[in-house]
Amino acid sequence: MENSPNEIRTIDGEIARLFKKRMELSETVARERLARGEAAIDLEGERDTIAKAAETVGGDLARDAKILFTTIFNAEKARLRRISGKPSPAMATIGKAISGMKPFPQKAIVACPGTDGSYAQRAASEIFEIPTILFFSNFESVFGAVEKGLCPYGILPIENSAAGSVAQVYDLMSRHRFHIVRSARVKIDHVLLGRRGAKLADIREVESHPHALTQCGTFLKAHPGLKPIPGENTAVAAKRLAESGALDRAVIASRACAELYGLDILAEQIADTTYNYTRFICISREMAITPDANRFSVLLSLPHKPGALNGIIAKFAAIGVNLTKLESRPIPGMDFEFRFIFEFEASPTNKDVLALISELSDNPEIEHFTFLGAYS
Repeated sequence: MENSPNEIRTIDGEIARLFKKRMELSETVARERLARGEAAIDLEGERDTIAKAAETVGGDLARDAKILFTTIFNAEKARLRRISGKPSPAMATIGKAISGMKPFPQKAIVACPGTDGSYAQRAASEIFEIPTILFFSNFESVFGAVEKGLCPYGILPIENSAAGSVAQVYDLMSRHRFHIVRSARVKIDHVLLGRRGAKLADIREVESHPHALTQCGTFLKAHPGLKPIPGENTAVAAKRLAESGALDRAVIASRACAELYGLDILAEQIADTTYNYTRFICISREMAITPDANRFSVLLSLPHKPGALNGIIAKFAAIGVNLTKLESRPIPGMDFEFRFIFEFEASPTNKDVLALISELSDNPEIEHFTFLGAYS
């Protein structure tokens, strides 16, 4: 037993030497395959090797062998992407956007959900120095305005630090053609607003966007006499209340809505947490990548089988990329099958990242791939 640690170190050293030799040989083989007009990576041979490795070790080590050899193949593919030759169609488009990089515009026509006083309007003002804002009734209308060319840009909420992801926006992503070109975090400061002369004790209904109602759950539980009414937008709810004569209704909206619509603040600091931010994305019909881009987003549909998602995550790990968000959304009409939105930190000049995107977009095992954008 005294020699066991030394023996392990000897084996580890041999594994390292064999790994180096294998990677060098795999590059030679890949160049030979490319010269014959074949793909650099032999996916069928890869699957066969993993299966044989699991069979060789057998028992409770079979699964560990599959993980080990999958990791080796991911590292190999990360290396071989650099010599794989012609980029995929998706990469050709991305490469064109990268070669034409220019600073983000200071002014633009922007589609926003809601109306004056909305948090989306604030996000537009943070992203653009001089925005000309056109308001639309819902998220899908914003997507449509951008897709049809009515507005060059659109603003949409994507996640909140307290209430989580905005599922409706994620679901709409797969139905529209767009690219993410910017994002911004907006501090959310919810207040309870009522008509002039209204008193909190007389309020029976509170309208707001479902996310805002969720963010103020503690306040609403502390006032069980208040019935929450989901609405399409916080500012729209405030405007509708101002136009009504109701003194028994209130809304949860921004402080700016009080001044805009002549409403009284009936309660302040009603959110569950003072750290309350919503992240908004700015979308465009055309792909545009700016020199300060530091985040990528892609959408994937994967086969419904064990290890499919883990295999993709391992590819990012193999090139040292930090995933900042992974969102899954069910595919309508497909039982227990999902689309995945990956967000990760990267520069558009990172060749390993661009090679990985090229591989993912051309991978026959990935049922659907969409490059959503590279942005700041």
